[in-house]
Amino acid sequence: MVSRCLGFGVCRWNGEVLDCRLVDELKNEVDFIPVCPECEIGLGRPRPPILLVQKNSALTLMQPATGLDLTSMMVTFAEKFLQSLPQVDGFFLKCKSPSCGLAGIPIYDTLDAESPLNKNGAGFFAQAVHRFFPDTPKVDEECSDKESFLELFK
Repeated sequence: MVSRCLGFGVCRWNGEVLDCRLVDELKNEVDFIPVCPECEIGLGRPRPPILLVQKNSALTLMQPATGLDLTSMMVTFAEKFLQSLPQVDGFFLKCKSPSCGLAGIPIYDTLDAESPLNKNGAGFFAQAVHRFFPDTPKVDEECSDKESFLELFK
């Protein structure tokens, strides 16, 4: 499974296309299953950014520009999608994404993107990937070379 924005389609929040050299190198050797969780829950392209926001003791997925709480929609989509996947050898996800980032995603205490807490976490879709596939390899596009990538998925 791969984040669709990594060379499979225009789906990023800002409408940009990302070229991913590693995906290009692997397309003939790997059967990728591309998905963009943000598009799948109905967010358009381009769209206002989303953030991880700590509300009381709960982590939420919010879109500050609209005030939308996307938590329930993302959790529902992620669970249904991941349960429907065929056997997968691994996950290749978009780093720094509040939906797909594996780690290091800033957590905020308000919808003000200028004031992150001194906490980081995983994106909401990535959290579900960790839950449903705890022992399956997971990397992001910062994995720098084909050999290292393929070694992880042996």
